[in-house]
Amino acid sequence: MSARRYTATLATTTAACAVALIAVSSAWAQTSYPTKPIRLVVGFTAGGISDVIARSIAVKLSSELGQQVYVENRPGAGTTIASDLIARAEPDGYTLMLQDVTTHAINATLYPKLSYDTVKSFTPVAMVASTPLMLVVNPSSPVKNVNELISMLKAKPGGYSYGSSGNGTIVHLTSEMFNNAAKVDAVHVPYKGSAPATQAILGGEVAFVFSSMPPAIAAMKGNRLRALAVTTPKRVDTAPDVPTMIEAGVPNFEVVLYNGIMGPANMPADVVQKLNAALAKVVATPEIKTLYESLGADAVTMSPNDFGTLLNREVVKYGPIVKATGARVQ
Repeated sequence: MSARRYTATLATTTAACAVALIAVSSAWAQTSYPTKPIRLVVGFTAGGISDVIARSIAVKLSSELGQQVYVENRPGAGTTIASDLIARAEPDGYTLMLQDVTTHAINATLYPKLSYDTVKSFTPVAMVASTPLMLVVNPSSPVKNVNELISMLKAKPGGYSYGSSGNGTIVHLTSEMFNNAAKVDAVHVPYKGSAPATQAILGGEVAFVFSSMPPAIAAMKGNRLRALAVTTPKRVDTAPDVPTMIEAGVPNFEVVLYNGIMGPANMPADVVQKLNAALAKVVATPEIKTLYESLGADAVTMSPNDFGTLLNREVVKYGPIVKATGARVQ
C-alpha cells in the first residue's frame, strides 16, 4: 500500500472511530444518567411555596431517576444568588434550579447589571406548576366584588393603598397592572415578604392585596379574608366559587406564577429530555396532585423548547411593567 493510500485510509478510519465514539458516549450518557446525587437549588428560604414544591418534587424525582435529588436553599438578592450559582455550574445535569417568574422574567429588567443573561445562561428543562395570585380584602371591607373595589378606589384617588411583598415583586407588578387596567390610583405599601403583606390586609392596614395562594386560601376558609378574584385564565379547584379577574370585569387581565426546572446553558439534549420525561411523570402522581390542590396550583407539563419560548415571552411581558413602576435594584 502506498504511503498516500495508507494516510487516506488511516484518516477515514480515525474519523469513523470518532463518530462511533461520540454516538456511544451519547448513548451511554442517556442510559446511565444520573450516576450521582442531583442538587436542586431554590432561591428562596425554606417553607415558602417554591420550597414546598421543590422538596415534594425532589422526593418523587429521586424515585423516578434512581438517584437522590436534594434541595439546597440559596436565598438572597432577589434570587440572583441562586441564579448566578446555576449559571456558573457545570452543564452536566447534576445542578438544577427551581425557578419562577421572579428569577427570570422580572429580574431581567429589575436588575440592570447581572452577572448572567436570564435567557442565554440557562437551559430550560421542564415546567412543573402554575399558580394564580388571589385578590383579597379584609372581611370588614364594604366591597364584595372587583367592580365594587374599583368604584371605591375611583371615588377617592390616592386615598387607598395596597400591600405587596416588596418593590419589584410579582405582587407589586400585578397590583400596578390592576391600577392601570382599572384606571385607579391606589398607593403602594411594600412589606418585607409575603407574610407581612398578608398580615397587613388581615389587620386592615391596606385596602387590598394580590396574595399568593396558600395564605389566601387558609385565611379565606377561616373567614379572615374575602376573596374577590384569581389572576389565572381559569378558576382554581380549591376555590371554585372565586371568579377570574377577566370574569370579574377586567379584560385581558392575566398573571400566572409558574415554577420550572432549569439548568446551566449547554446541557446535553439527552439529559434534558430524560429529566423532562421524568418530571412529567412526577407531577402526574396522586401525591403531587394532592399537594398542588392544597396550594392552589396546577400541574403543567411542556417540552423544553416550549418552556424556553414561554420564558422569552414572559421577559418581554414584564420588562415594560417593571420600567413603568420605576423599581430598580442595584
